[in-house]
Amino acid sequence: MTATEVLVVGDANPDLLLTGDVVPRFGQAEQLLDSADLVLGGSAGIVAAGLSRLGIATALAAAVGRDQFGEFVLDSLKEREVDISAVAVRDNISTGVSVVLSQANDRAILTLPGTIPTLSIEAVQEAVDQLAPRHVHFASYFLQPALSSQLPGLLDWLRHQGITTSLDTNWDPAERWQGLADVLTKVDYVIPNLEESFAISSTFAGHPVTDLDEAGALLSSLGCRVVVKAGADGGITYEGGTRTAAAPGLVLDVVDTTGAGDSFDAGYIAATIRGVDTEYERLRWAAVAGSLSVRGLGGTATQATSTELTEAGLVSR
Repeated sequence: MTATEVLVVGDANPDLLLTGDVVPRFGQAEQLLDSADLVLGGSAGIVAAGLSRLGIATALAAAVGRDQFGEFVLDSLKEREVDISAVAVRDNISTGVSVVLSQANDRAILTLPGTIPTLSIEAVQEAVDQLAPRHVHFASYFLQPALSSQLPGLLDWLRHQGITTSLDTNWDPAERWQGLADVLTKVDYVIPNLEESFAISSTFAGHPVTDLDEAGALLSSLGCRVVVKAGADGGITYEGGTRTAAAPGLVLDVVDTTGAGDSFDAGYIAATIRGVDTEYERLRWAAVAGSLSVRGLGGTATQATSTELTEAGLVSR
């Protein structure tokens, strides 16, 4: 059995991905769609799939229900060669599910949490003990309040074992952005998108932050490396209060942006695990992986492969 390189912790659920006339109009108006697809979703699930596709031995710690959606998630992860030994199956709680209303350059997401918040710190520690990963990535911080409240201690425990860590908070449905002060001083790197970096830094600053350099400098001064997903501008890194690197992605025709940020996460973590030397190159892996994921519907259908990174000049033959 291949040794686990990365353990991804967080949410895994089906996404019901809808395209076409997706902006709801009430008053019993019936709207016609272009497509409806049930695909693997959840930030953690998509990151895990993306890492596996890039040749990284990956396991997932998450929770699903004993229902059809749960079976769909487990089967989808197995198809992508993700180790699901740390995925708990719950009785009497339904699997979480998201309805994604997708347009070419934006999307709205409606989520039923279901089993997502039930993952415990003890389950994560058990998974780490059994799998001995080199790196642990945490996703969807705000959907898991019980785990998040104990995350600083867990990060200390992981660091003591020499295990590196990363965090993608994803969006806060309550838009309060609280509880991160102790986390950002202990995690090795945090990977927000532009809007998340502004929201989190505004909470720390006590006033609205709309300048990326101000946001990156503030957050990275807490001790973590801040790797910002900047959309068409690729990726930008801040360390110790200073912008240290930036790299572009690819210019492609966009089919669907669902999961592009998670594929960026996967590319960055893969580059780190593979010992890529410079921050520019790590960002380039991430930005290209994020770019390639927008070629198809859903978060995992067109995730980057190592071969595609080779063709982009990022991986040696």
